[in-house]
Order: sequence, then structure tokens, then C-alpha cells
Amino acid sequence: MKRCPECGRDYDNTMMFCLDDGAELLYGPAKSEPGAVATGLLDGDATRPQIYTTDQTAIFSSGAEAEPSESLGGTAERQSLSANRAAQQQEKVGGRRGKVGSRQMLLAAFGIVALVLVGGFFGYRYFSPSSSGTINSIAVLPFQNAGGNSDADYLSDGLAESLIYRLSQLPNLKVSPTSSVFRYMGKESDPQNVAKELGVDSVMTGRITQRGDDMTISVNLVDTRDGKSLWGEQYERKLSDILSTQREIAAEIAKKLQLKLSGEEIGLTKNYTDSSEAYQLYMKGRYQWNRRTAESLKYAVEFFNQAIEKDPNFALAYSGLAESYTLFSSYSVDLPLDSMPKAKEAALRAIELDDSLAEPHVALGIYYADFAWNQPKAEQEFRRAIERNPNYATAHQQFGIECLTAMGRFDEAIAEGRRAVELDPLSLIIGADLGNILTRARRQDEAIEQLNHVLSLDPNFYVAYWYLGTAYNAKRQYPESIAAYKKALSLNDNPFVKALLVQSLAQSGQRPEAVKLLEELQAESTRRYVSGSSLAMAYAAIGDKDKAFIYLEKEVVDRASRPQLFSVFSIWDDLRDDPRFAALIRKVEQSKLD
Repeated sequence: MKRCPECGRDYDNTMMFCLDDGAELLYGPAKSEPGAVATGLLDGDATRPQIYTTDQTAIFSSGAEAEPSESLGGTAERQSLSANRAAQQQEKVGGRRGKVGSRQMLLAAFGIVALVLVGGFFGYRYFSPSSSGTINSIAVLPFQNAGGNSDADYLSDGLAESLIYRLSQLPNLKVSPTSSVFRYMGKESDPQNVAKELGVDSVMTGRITQRGDDMTISVNLVDTRDGKSLWGEQYERKLSDILSTQREIAAEIAKKLQLKLSGEEIGLTKNYTDSSEAYQLYMKGRYQWNRRTAESLKYAVEFFNQAIEKDPNFALAYSGLAESYTLFSSYSVDLPLDSMPKAKEAALRAIELDDSLAEPHVALGIYYADFAWNQPKAEQEFRRAIERNPNYATAHQQFGIECLTAMGRFDEAIAEGRRAVELDPLSLIIGADLGNILTRARRQDEAIEQLNHVLSLDPNFYVAYWYLGTAYNAKRQYPESIAAYKKALSLNDNPFVKALLVQSLAQSGQRPEAVKLLEELQAESTRRYVSGSSLAMAYAAIGDKDKAFIYLEKEVVDRASRPQLFSVFSIWDDLRDDPRFAALIRKVEQSKLD
């Protein structure tokens, strides 16, 4: 029997929390009642039944302090030891309160052992990591937009992403990241197959229907190990209630997963803004940010700025703004001189408003690594992000690819890349970046193996072909390199990949085709941003080193991201014996910003 320590209501032993006040249920009478004999203290994943005398003096406890046992109930020796300990403790208590008769002590010892075994059984059954009754991991799939209105896609995607973000604040729960679950968007997916692919115990699915300002949100949480539904609910809400509804659902999931909330897990129900309009605009910004095109990033910035206008103290909106600006130069949206200072400003404002967020620290780390070329400060920010959320895969990914490789600390960079993949195994960009780290570390065979694995997940992921071409080029396997670069360009017209193709063509003896492609690249630079590194690499490949250094100098003046890699990346090996190249590296090292 269990009882609520607050209201005293009795429950059977399968219940975990009181239905009236939400308090954790304890074995035996409530503490507040005279004659209480036992209570369960929840500490992480272990239940530690403690036996008390009638004056609340603890005389025995089992849990982390007890000897480990591989099977339920332990060995006969363990049971005997438990009884001996109980008797010893009872003897101590007896010394303080007078002698107890031998018959009473014998009964007490048997009672203690019985209670310990019963408490151990239920603790093992419901809280042991190996127990089938315990949920340790979850995947929240993108909600189905059942209304058919594409303008509401941001709601269905945004609600799922927001729930993922909130549940990720729970340190003892593995939550599949957005980049992994969004590959199931728009697909009819069997929860058990999804759970197997993502390595989780439970899957939450949902659908949202919007009609004007009215919303219907249906959710279902399934224990995928036995296919049973843990919880299902339907919410009829106004669009203006989306923020409170999201918090309500997240809190309900936590209860159904038998998670105990603590002060360290306030992010689960944290109120990031009081403005529903601001939050809807933020969700629209995230939706555009996740699409990762030049146009969608521009739209993302517009939505984040609108959200900030509605609520100037909305830290998540500033964080989204910072994350968007860090990508502008990579997607040829804007010069780094224009976009990166904006990224820093937005990240610092987000941190000022809410320093518990990991994302703005990652954005600030990218600013220091790619623009300020100040790797010690970049490392500091990435480590701060990881401290705030150790399970944030992007923090490990960016720390490895943007910071540690630039410092030549390749073993550490690879470790961070592998940790990111472990946390988010289905993320294409995280897997590809690990391959790129291996290439920079000149471990080309491992890089090729990793990048082919990414392509097995998605044979049309252009970044993997880009990095694969670079790995083959470093091995001087030019036909394979050229094929990979051409495939990448067929999927996405990236100027830097075009420059890499010029390099491989020239190195393989196909100079006329290389020159023709260089001319196209030069003409393209008059229509959109083409980095100095792209043109420098292409000119170096056809033997025009003077022009190559003109563009490399421009790259330094523009404070682009690639000068930090001049000293380590194999793509610059053709220029490494020129004294001007060493001078350029020194100039980069002397141009750090605070």
C-alpha cells in the first residue's frame, strides 16, 4: 500500500503520484501521521525505502549504498546481511530508548527484512533502468497538420520542436533531437519502427487542426516496447493559448513518463514569454530557420525581429536571430563583416536575458571562431553551452568543427564530433561534419567511410558529397573527387564547391574545363557573394598564384570563416611552400578580436 504524504489518500503500489496534489507516493502511512513506519525517497532513478521507528529515527536504508545485485531480491547472503544490519541498527536504537525484548526484536527484524524486500521489488520494478516499466527515452514526431492549410505548418512543426526543447531540459531523459525526428515529417510512420531506428523507449505522435483562431490538438504517447498507449489527450484551444497548451502537454508527458521534477528542470514548464503573438512569430522563425536556404534564413530573421518587437525581453527570439546571422555568409546571404557583428549582438542580448540557454553560447562560439579568430574565447563559449545542456548535440558538433580543428587539436575534435553523432545519430549535417573533421585530421579513409554512412541515410544530401570530394582529393583520387563534387553541385549550386571542382579538374590534368568553370565562378561573383577563398583556390589550381593571394588577402580583410583553417586544411597545400602563405597565417593570428 502507498499513501500520499500531503493529503493521506491511499493508493495501490502501481501508482507513483497523487491524483489530487501530484505529490510522490510513499510506502506505508504518511509522514504526518503518528506511527509511520516507512517512506520512499526518490533520488534519480533509484528508490531507497527507509525504515523508521515511531519517532522518525531511521534505522535502515537500502539503495545506492547497498551492495549491487544482478537479480531481483539479491542473494541469500545479501538478505542475511540486510537482516544483520537491521538488527545492529535496531540494537543501537534500543540502546537509546531502552532494551527491547528478544521476541519483539525478532519480529522487528523479520518485519524490516520484509519491508526492505517489498520496497526493493517496487523500486526495482518501476525505477530500475533495465525495467520494462521505466521510460528513459522519447521521440516526439512532427505533428500532422490535419487541417491541410500549409500556412499552419509552422504550428505543427513548431509545437513538436518546442516540446522537444522543453523535454530536453530533463537531464535523465534521452530526447531525440529535432534533426533526427523531422526526417519523418509528412510520412506515415509506425511508432515501433521509429523507436527502433532512433533507439528510444517511447514515441509521441500528434495532429493539429486549425480553423481560424480555434485549434484542436490530439496527442498520443506510446510505450513502443509493448505497443501500449501510455497516454492520449485532445485539447480544444484558441490559437492565442498555444504557449500555455505546449507547457501543459510537456508537464503531462513528464508525469506519464514517471519523471520527478526538480528545481534544476524548470525549463520544462518555464514561461519564455507572456506574449502569444511573440511566440507564434518565434515558431514561424524556427520553421524557416530549419529549412536552411538563403531565402528561408532571411524570412527567419524577419520573424525573429517581429517576435522581439512584440516582446523585447524574449530571449529565445534573440537566440534564433543570432543563430540565423551566423549562417548568412555560409549561404551567400551577406558578407560576414555585416552579419557576424549582428550575430554577436543578438547572442549577448539573449544571454543577458537568460543565461541558462545553451544556443546563444553556441552562436557566440561560432562568432569568436569564424569571425574574431579568437579560438580561446570560442572554446570558452562552447564549453559554457555544453555545461548548460550536455545533451545538446549541436554544441559538441560546432565545438569540434569550428574551434578544435582550427587549433589542430584533432583527437579532441573527433571526440566531440563522435559525441554529437551519438546524441543525434540521424542528423545528416552532424554526421557529415564528423567526416569533415576526419578529413582535416588527414584520416581520409575513416572520413570516406563516415560520409558514405551519411549518404546511406540520405543519398541526396549534397554536403556529404561535398566533403566526400574533399576526402578523395586529399588522397589524389581525382576521378572519385570530381564525381562527388559534380553530384554535390547538381543538388545545390554552392560557389565554394565549384571552386573545389576547379581544383580537382586542374590537378587531374583537365585544365581547359577547369579554366571554363573558373570564368563562370568569376562572373557569378558579380551577382552574389562569393568568398575570396573560393576564387583564391580556383586561381591557385590553374597556377595563377598572384591572383590567388589577392583574393586570400581579401578574405582576411572580409574576416571570413576560412582563414582560421589556412594552417591545417589540405585544400591549401598547393600554396603552403610560398612565403606569402606563411605571412598570411601570421596576419590571421595577429588579427584576433575580443
